[in-house]
Amino acid sequence: MINQEDREKRHGLLINITGSGKGKTTSALGTCLRALGWNWKVAVIQFIKDGSETGERRFAAESGLPFEICSLGAGFTWRKGGNANEDIQCAENAWHKAVEYITEGKVDLLVLDEFNIALDKKYLPLDQVIATLQSRPSWMHVIITGRNAPPELIAACDLVSEIREIKHPFNTGIAAQKGIEF
Repeated sequence: MINQEDREKRHGLLINITGSGKGKTTSALGTCLRALGWNWKVAVIQFIKDGSETGERRFAAESGLPFEICSLGAGFTWRKGGNANEDIQCAENAWHKAVEYITEGKVDLLVLDEFNIALDKKYLPLDQVIATLQSRPSWMHVIITGRNAPPELIAACDLVSEIREIKHPFNTGIAAQKGIEF
């Protein structure tokens, strides 16, 4: 159970993990694990990823911990010539869920996974997003992941890290693997 006094001592951070390299979501999930160790309530909202089975989704569902993952995207549809209107609708639905978590103070740590991509593609109004993120409870931490973080969002964040690809097994024909990529 979260101690309200613990929350009041916190300075909630807006964190952005961006860049072209692999490991942005993995980094955010590592922070989730740390937060869960302190009995924090944690939620991850996936803006692009669909409901495909992943290790982190299985863990959240089976662990009994206060850890929820909501996969509300349609997948990386633009790679397959997908429907932009569907992608926009999915992003709007995911953002609505995020606003609910923020305004109701439902969690201590909220991860907006692949959110930078949704913003880069202009699926959501950036100025309204930044205003909402800045109005979150003072104790709430938010981590945003994804490539191409907009400069305005970077300026609004307290911490920004860039993950840069140096070498990736996919480039040598090794496909994504259970337990490593999903």
